[in-house]
Amino acid sequence: MRNAEVIRQWKILRAVESARAGITIHQLARETNVTTRTIRRDLQALQEAGFAIFDEGEENETKRWKLDTQPFRSVQEGLSVSDVAALYLSRSIVEALSGWPLVDELGKALAKIERSLNPRILEFLSTLPQVVSTKAGPRAGQTATERLAPITRKLFDAVRDRRLVTMGYFSARSNRAKNYTVEPYRIALANDGVYLVAFVPAYDEFRTFAVERIQKLSVADETFRKTRELPADLFATSMGVFWGEPETVVIEFAARLAPYAQGRLWHPSQETDVLADGRTKVTLHVSNDWALRSWILSFGSGVKVLAPKKLADEIRKEHEAALNPT
Repeated sequence: MRNAEVIRQWKILRAVESARAGITIHQLARETNVTTRTIRRDLQALQEAGFAIFDEGEENETKRWKLDTQPFRSVQEGLSVSDVAALYLSRSIVEALSGWPLVDELGKALAKIERSLNPRILEFLSTLPQVVSTKAGPRAGQTATERLAPITRKLFDAVRDRRLVTMGYFSARSNRAKNYTVEPYRIALANDGVYLVAFVPAYDEFRTFAVERIQKLSVADETFRKTRELPADLFATSMGVFWGEPETVVIEFAARLAPYAQGRLWHPSQETDVLADGRTKVTLHVSNDWALRSWILSFGSGVKVLAPKKLADEIRKEHEAALNPT
C-alpha cells in the first residue's frame, strides 16, 4: 500500500513540476486514476514533506497547482525534483563499481545536496528505494576494492595529465603476469568493471586492461603526445569490453527460450526473427571474441550457432570439453 502511495505522489510531483502553467486537481485525478479527495491528501502530504507546491485561482475548477523549485537553487540553479531524485537513486549503482576513481567525489556532492534539503524532503526521497532498487553484478570483494581505489586514482590522473604508465599486469590471455609500459588514453566503465584503454608501443596497438588485474603501477613524469583518436563508443562492435572487426553472427534460440530471446536487445545491431515452429533467430553484427562466446555458452543447449562456421566449431569444442574436463 505504501509503495503505491509513493509511486502516485511521485507521479503527481512530476506532473505538477512539468506543467508550467499549473495543473488542476481534476487533471491530476484523471492522470493517476484516483479521486480528487485522494489528490488533495497527496498534495497536502507533499507540502508537509517540504515541497514548495502552491495553488493559484479561487475555485476548484480553475485553481491550478504549481511547484516552486526554490528548495534546490542553493545547490544549482535550475536543479529539478527529477534531477535530485535521479542522483539520489543512482548513487548505489556507482558506488557498487569496484575501484571507480570518483566515488569519493560523488559521495561529497550528494552530501552537499542532502544538506541543502530539509528533513521532510529527505524523508520523502528515502522512500524511493522502496519503489526502485539496484543490484550490482559480479565485482571485486571488499579487500580488492580497497586496493583498487588508489590504483584507479593514479590512472585517472595519468590519463588526465597524459603521463606514461608502467604496470605489472596479470594477462588472462597468456595466464601469467607481464610488464607493460603504456600510454593511457581512457578509463572505461563497462560490465560492472573499470578498464584502462591504453596504447601499447611494444605491440603498436590499443589494448584494454581490467584494472582489478593490475598488480603494481608506476606513473612516470614523462608525458606522451596523443597521436591517435579513440571512438566515443569504444566497444561498439563487441558484446563486452573488446574490439575487433565485426562479422555477421546468426544464432537460433530453442522454442522454450523464445519469450526471453524476443524480449531482449543485447546489441544495437540485433535483428530478431520469429520462426514458425516457435524458435527465434537472432542476427548480430559483432566481433567474434570471448564476450560473444561466453554469452552464447550461457544458454547451454538452448542456442545453436548457424553462422559463421568457425564460431559454431568453437562453441561445439567448448561443449565437448565441458563433458570431459581435464
